[in-house]
Amino acid sequence: MHHPGPPRFLAVGESTELAPRKPDPSGAYTWRIEAAPDGSHAVVGDDAVETFAPDIPGRYTVVLAAPDGEHELTIRTFPARMAIADETATPTNGHSGASGSRRSGRTSGAESRADSGVGSGRTPPEPGKARPRLTLEGEQDGGTVVLRAQPQTEPHRGAPPANLDVEFYVDDRDTLDDYSVDGRVLEVPIEALDDDARVHAIAVGEQYSVPDSVRVHPNGDVDRLNEPPAWSKEMTLSEIYVRGYVDPEPGQSIFDAITEKLDHIQDLGVDTLWFTPVLQHDGNDHGYNITEFFSIAEDLGGEDAFRAFIAEAHDRDMRVLFDLVLNHSARDHEFYQRALAGDEQYLEWYDWVDQEAREPETYFDWELIANFDYTNLEVRRHLLDAVEKWAGIVDGFRCDMAWAVPMPFWQEIRETVKTIDEEFLLMDETIPYVADFHNLCFDVHFDAGLYFDLLQIGQGNQPAKQLYHALESRHRIGFPDHAGFLTYIENHDEERYVSAVGTHAVQAAATATFTLPGMPMLYAGQEFGERQRRGKSDWDHRDEDLLAFYQQLSGTREEIDALRYEGDFEPIEVDTDSEQVVAYARENETTRYVVVLNFGHEVKTVGLPEETVEPVDELSDENVAAEAGVTVEDAVILPAE
Repeated sequence: MHHPGPPRFLAVGESTELAPRKPDPSGAYTWRIEAAPDGSHAVVGDDAVETFAPDIPGRYTVVLAAPDGEHELTIRTFPARMAIADETATPTNGHSGASGSRRSGRTSGAESRADSGVGSGRTPPEPGKARPRLTLEGEQDGGTVVLRAQPQTEPHRGAPPANLDVEFYVDDRDTLDDYSVDGRVLEVPIEALDDDARVHAIAVGEQYSVPDSVRVHPNGDVDRLNEPPAWSKEMTLSEIYVRGYVDPEPGQSIFDAITEKLDHIQDLGVDTLWFTPVLQHDGNDHGYNITEFFSIAEDLGGEDAFRAFIAEAHDRDMRVLFDLVLNHSARDHEFYQRALAGDEQYLEWYDWVDQEAREPETYFDWELIANFDYTNLEVRRHLLDAVEKWAGIVDGFRCDMAWAVPMPFWQEIRETVKTIDEEFLLMDETIPYVADFHNLCFDVHFDAGLYFDLLQIGQGNQPAKQLYHALESRHRIGFPDHAGFLTYIENHDEERYVSAVGTHAVQAAATATFTLPGMPMLYAGQEFGERQRRGKSDWDHRDEDLLAFYQQLSGTREEIDALRYEGDFEPIEVDTDSEQVVAYARENETTRYVVVLNFGHEVKTVGLPEETVEPVDELSDENVAAEAGVTVEDAVILPAE
């Protein structure tokens, strides 16, 4: 079915992409506005992929005429004062490690807009204010399915409901007529459910929230559609820089060589691997310049070797993700070369600064890639076909430059991969944050904010309590409570933490990533003190003490449920003479632990005036009691009452 997807929510001044799903490039697709608020003069163009900009608040219905019939799409538009304005700053890092500014505002065949994520995140609310967020829960009550919306504005998980309006929307793709709404509750008789029905809810205050969504089944069961896969909530992830992690022996493939390191990786408590790109590429070792979206790179061993590695990982109950690169191709790609030669078909595949001069649109003045034109149905179909192939082989994608691909396309990808494997993981790189990408797009998000704060704290530029702000900012800008966050201090785009900060803060920062709410990640070689950002890992000069620390840290997180996804977080007051010390509690229904971090150069005695703790550190198994509190060199984890 070519339906364009779930309802859209935006404000006057924002716009949304209209595109058919599962496109047939040879088919005819047209749009029209079926219904609009009184006084609207909004229009829609004649192409298969269009940008729609509502001009007054209210509810619009647009219709897609497709080869399989007509499909309605609801677009709820709020007043301009409620807009979530785009930032003009470009992201601070990129896949090739280059930096600089993009060449122009045109990207991916569309103008920068609210739902494209192009080149930007969203402007955070003013200090003291928070964008509303909402969680939608469902249950059976006798012969009725009851959906309850829980809106919040307080920037911590589990806060009491806020005084916000809630709006419910039945998905235009589904039929559900017999239901009632009373405030924050929607009820539907089970007997009225002839088929699955998707329901979306949104909180409305000074701004509007990211929607939350559920699927209601005819038997009364309710699935939450924005919930990360259960396995991912507890994962410990390692990023493998695939062409530098380990040197293969003569005649051995890189995948075979990495297989031999799986014992080491598992000893770190890692159960999920993210490979930098593994598809056929232009020869640059990072692999992000793709020349063939359906083939595993020959220099890594090819598809047979890749499948054999995945089978070995699965035998160990490990999961494998790879980098999905959809914004662009390499300029060495056959289709780009055809475009350069004047092939009219492939000229239309790419975005151009100057088509006649063959100057492609790109980011950061990268000279080896060219941006795809997402208004072209052939581009969309080609990339969707590649997604379908690999989603049947791997367990998830880390999505490169997610901000540079239209958001509705990510929503289509999500439905595609979840149909293949409902436990498939989608993890985005959007820097800065884009909370709207949790709306039926991604399960887990790079916590770049926490990364930069840990860097500033380690360098002494910010007090350690900045960690509190890092966590609050997730929710202040609108991420719902159930969004997952990847916590890290190193990756292939950033200088190694130990090189940027020094050895004194490494263990404190690492402990933060393993004990704050989120999913921790290690970057290849981080565990033994690797200082080279990319290239060959130096296995012969490992810091064995640091390796033992990471093993203990990961094991401690595995043993203590309160430190993981479901655990509550609470800032803790400390009595100390250093701004480089911070403490917080993690707690569940049965246990409570206090984590104390010291990012400074000197051992500190830290008082915990409002806490009663057992002084035996879970990391070192040593008694750290001191006359005025506890002694903290780097990090301690203490049982608390």
